[in-house]
Amino acid sequence: MPAGQPRYRRILLKVSGEVLMGDKQFGIDLETLDAVAADIGEVLRDGIELCLVIGGGNIFRGLSMAGKGMERASADYMGMLATVMNALALQSALEKIGVDTRVQSAIPMQAVCEPYIRRRALRHLEKGRVVIFAAGLGAPYFTTDTPAALRAAEMGCDALFKGTSVDGVYTADPKKEPGAQRYEQMSYLEVLAQDLKVMDASAISLMRDNGIPIVVFSIREPGNLRRVLHGAGVFTTICEDRQAA
Repeated sequence: MPAGQPRYRRILLKVSGEVLMGDKQFGIDLETLDAVAADIGEVLRDGIELCLVIGGGNIFRGLSMAGKGMERASADYMGMLATVMNALALQSALEKIGVDTRVQSAIPMQAVCEPYIRRRALRHLEKGRVVIFAAGLGAPYFTTDTPAALRAAEMGCDALFKGTSVDGVYTADPKKEPGAQRYEQMSYLEVLAQDLKVMDASAISLMRDNGIPIVVFSIREPGNLRRVLHGAGVFTTICEDRQAA
């Protein structure tokens, strides 16, 4: 395992819903869920304060359904409810290993989780609890990238970690083009200019405006979250100045 101090003290971890599927075609793979929870528990022992945003694409994709004829706002609200389901599943996996966790939803549903209250979320982080932000922004026409960026800024995070199935940002999709090259570092403007689809343009711009670096890495590899936090492993850092990373 890596030695030395972590590069960041408070992070927001953005995990796509598709990651939770594991090798399945739909839903939640419990082994993958437990592996993600174990990685989070590992970094908490280093004193890291961590909050999360999880997508819902493993259960329902609002944009995809809207493209098939469903009314867009209704489809997006259904997608937001899928993120709540994923958040509750991860909360259960984390608490099973002794990690105190709170789910806060942008759509109030007090029977199953807390409403999103910024000061309460900050207090949870200060007490060492993991906070999972669900239901996006509570409004349609946004993917989970924008709420992830917004919550990272609101929580005063040092970095936004995007855990994906790929170990960084490439010149092209490495699954389709084996010769694609991985970037070690990039600037926000380079990502926007090359239209690399790392995150939504609004999320990239929000991170740029607040000076919060984005770290893209593969969360499918066990222990990788901690390695990347310590500057080891394979990842891409997106920040204002390439050298600042």
